[in-house]
Amino acid sequence: MNAIESPSTPISVGHSGLAAPLTLKTGTVIPNRIVKAAMHESMGNSRGKPSHWLLPLYQAWALGGAGLSITGNVMVDRRARSEPGNVVVEDERYLKILSEWAQQGSVGGTQLWMQINHPGRQAMHGLNRENLAPSAIPFKPELAPYFPVPREIKPDQIEDVIARFANTARIAKKAGFGGVQIHAAHGYLINQFLSPQLNRREDQWGGTPEKRRRFLLAVYHAIRETVGDDYPIGIKLNSADFQKGGYGENESMEAVLAIADAGIDLIEISGGTYESPAFTGLQQPEKESTRQREAYFIDFAEKVRERTSVPLMVTGGFRSVAGMNEALQGGGLDLVGLARLFSLDPAVPQRLLAGFDPKQAVAPRRSGVKAVDRSGMMEIVWYSHQLMRIARNGRARPEESVLKVALCYMLSNFSKGDIGLPRFRAS
Repeated sequence: MNAIESPSTPISVGHSGLAAPLTLKTGTVIPNRIVKAAMHESMGNSRGKPSHWLLPLYQAWALGGAGLSITGNVMVDRRARSEPGNVVVEDERYLKILSEWAQQGSVGGTQLWMQINHPGRQAMHGLNRENLAPSAIPFKPELAPYFPVPREIKPDQIEDVIARFANTARIAKKAGFGGVQIHAAHGYLINQFLSPQLNRREDQWGGTPEKRRRFLLAVYHAIRETVGDDYPIGIKLNSADFQKGGYGENESMEAVLAIADAGIDLIEISGGTYESPAFTGLQQPEKESTRQREAYFIDFAEKVRERTSVPLMVTGGFRSVAGMNEALQGGGLDLVGLARLFSLDPAVPQRLLAGFDPKQAVAPRRSGVKAVDRSGMMEIVWYSHQLMRIARNGRARPEESVLKVALCYMLSNFSKGDIGLPRFRAS
């Protein structure tokens, strides 16, 4: 077990803490400050159809008391998937199960938002016929064997992608999702346009920070025009890419202020890409002050708060009720995002709202076999396995052996003649 000590008496989570509702400018009320942040569930079929297992999984998270639940990585184009198991929404063919997903994930008053995304260059070999990106920049040598060199996207294709984001948002609203979140972080397409390292265009879509932000703002405005002013639109943005010559805090601040001025309803602060995965939580923050304050990106969020009043969400690093309440009461953020903790305990909000720390701790999951643990991929498989346990049984098994899950995974895939790829990632 990875249980952590809880206080003998509950900590107050009242009107200025986790239990306080948050009203967005659209009038949407998020009943408390706890968010199930996006995780890739790997529950779409080869055509992008949502699996029926998404319904009990998201119902469990809603019944567990989350104020807001955000889906993982719904793709706007079936020709552009980031990982196996992506759900794809580019037309209304799956409207029935999408509506059921929206209904089940919203029970008890939980807000359920659809995260919408395009991977750009960040899709492994074999998933797509080709990968498009702002510029044809290859991955670092250690990842180059897994990711093909992308083709530079043409201006008419840029306009097509913008329209696809708006169309997917329209369908999400029609299906009954309470809002959408634009994924503009973690090295996906919008983040690529923002990055001076990955966007070396000389046309209207690149060359200066203002032009690199144009794609981001065009996606937002197209969605807003489609869904109207009373429908919540959130966005996930990197504080930095943590790569030399890449997207840093200064440009990130400019992007945050630009999208806030444009009218965005909620901004989630994150960081990193597949090449520098700060968002996974597997890389611990360098600053001792950050470790003490728990949240990985709180320092940047506080800088943002000094310059805009737009609601802010920070995901990553939170471990205790005290840490969450302190961050909220300090005013640097408005919502606490939790991801892997929800894969260990779907009802963790109930415990937090009662003033008690989580029973489980997010920590590296290791088998003890170096060959299995070296890449960290079996840890990803282990967490993915817990999501399916929640969907099937309503609960995870935090004490389950990583080695057992790894062996079952390998035997299953070898029997099919394909070892395959682990699919679970933070989105």
